[in-house]
Amino acid sequence: MTQAPQSTAAPRSGNAGDRILLKGGTILSMDPALGDFAQGDVLIEGRKIVAVGAGLGDVGDAQIVDCSGQIVMPGFVNTHHHQFYAAQRAIISDGNLWAPWPQEDYMAVQDIMTFGRILDQNWQPLWDLGRSPYDPEDCRIAELLTSLNQINQGVTTGIDTSQCQHNPDYTEAMLDGIAQSGRRTVFAFSYGRGDDPAYEFPGAKEDPSRGLARLRATHFASDDQLVTLALNTDHFLFTGFKAEDVLLARELKVPLLQHSGPTEGAIAAGMLGPDMEFIHCTGIPGESWKAMADNGCHVSLSVPIEMQMGHGTPPIQQALDHGILPSLSSDVETNMASDMFTQMRGAFTLQRMRVHERLFAGDQDAPPLLTCRQVLEMATVAGAECAHLSHKIGSITPGKEADIILLDTRTFNAAGFHNVDGLVVTLMDTSNVRGVMVAGRFRKWNGEMLDVDLPSLITRIEQSRERIMERMRTKPLPVDGLNSAPGFTPKLFGSCCIGHRYAARP
Repeated sequence: MTQAPQSTAAPRSGNAGDRILLKGGTILSMDPALGDFAQGDVLIEGRKIVAVGAGLGDVGDAQIVDCSGQIVMPGFVNTHHHQFYAAQRAIISDGNLWAPWPQEDYMAVQDIMTFGRILDQNWQPLWDLGRSPYDPEDCRIAELLTSLNQINQGVTTGIDTSQCQHNPDYTEAMLDGIAQSGRRTVFAFSYGRGDDPAYEFPGAKEDPSRGLARLRATHFASDDQLVTLALNTDHFLFTGFKAEDVLLARELKVPLLQHSGPTEGAIAAGMLGPDMEFIHCTGIPGESWKAMADNGCHVSLSVPIEMQMGHGTPPIQQALDHGILPSLSSDVETNMASDMFTQMRGAFTLQRMRVHERLFAGDQDAPPLLTCRQVLEMATVAGAECAHLSHKIGSITPGKEADIILLDTRTFNAAGFHNVDGLVVTLMDTSNVRGVMVAGRFRKWNGEMLDVDLPSLITRIEQSRERIMERMRTKPLPVDGLNSAPGFTPKLFGSCCIGHRYAARP
């Protein structure tokens, strides 16, 4: 038995035969049958958790990691993240979904940067570069950097909803970037420009050499791997519901997700099910909520983004009222942080603000206030359910894989705490993430990422950003019916996109 205090090199971990004891930490198991431990141990063999308890006693030749002063809990799950946007960080932080194009409208900027074209607010084309400003290599480095950043922040699992899959080369590059990171990811096969002869989204049952069936056969023949597959059905919002695409996914045993509530067509066809995730869900009617609840669908909310961009009020209460505990997600780094501390505080404060408004107005039927424990469940247990991985992750339970984070409490912002749940949700941030394990392997140790060349990654993403911007400055194609309106040029200082400001003194 060897001791490995976190001031030393990381212990060998994650391989068959490797045995690790996380000893003496404060354990938030997120498993109600197991409970929590003010001071407890977690024994890990290879990828799996094999025992959890207070003082596990003789653990043979296990390497001991001293976790005193640390919270040991499941890794966070981010259930909706457009990871390829790493080269667009903070490009439109003041923007929204409803303003005139292109300077203030998030969707216009997204169209330009992702697809190389602008659509007006009625989805009619206005300007076309003729190609995406991204090349596959730009997608590769963005996926790698974003995945590593998420590990660094304690987010061990993400659902990647990157809609930049213009042909198979883009898709392959994205998958390669994710695989290089070593992070657990649900890769949502998504749409692209659609005008490349090799475009393969979503695929069809009669052609297993293309699209979803190709990916299932070549990359996802097994579900027992770190990266698994889903299908993004956002195209239903433009084409209308297509039952054949849902049937294709279900035949291949691939879950589905969509950036909205369910379409009327899906409800009418009786095709909702527990393999479906619906994102944002702002402004959808009560009958849609009932249909989702009745059919076991999952919900992902990106509360800070939804408030900032003008999606509408995040429907936390509607989900809770229908018995759905929503998962949490970051959406896009074009205008909001991707860490789960930001997402948890957004959900916690919004729900309580709305309930307090009702209580102060004398509403006798106001719902209960959300608790820190429930918010932690959103960021872990509900996330694992939404990712269809609850059999593997989401709690520190014997038999599950060891996706575990270590949060340091001996810090300026945490020392002197009383309540563990409240500390994580209301006071901690990414600086408290001291250790991260994915499938039993340490990826962050003693506050430092392992086997990561950050200066090289920074150089690569900055070069990618400049390549993308240079392509955007090229002359648009002379496409019939399109004008030559100028593209979007990001601003370095001041408001990214809004010309006016409040006249208010400090």
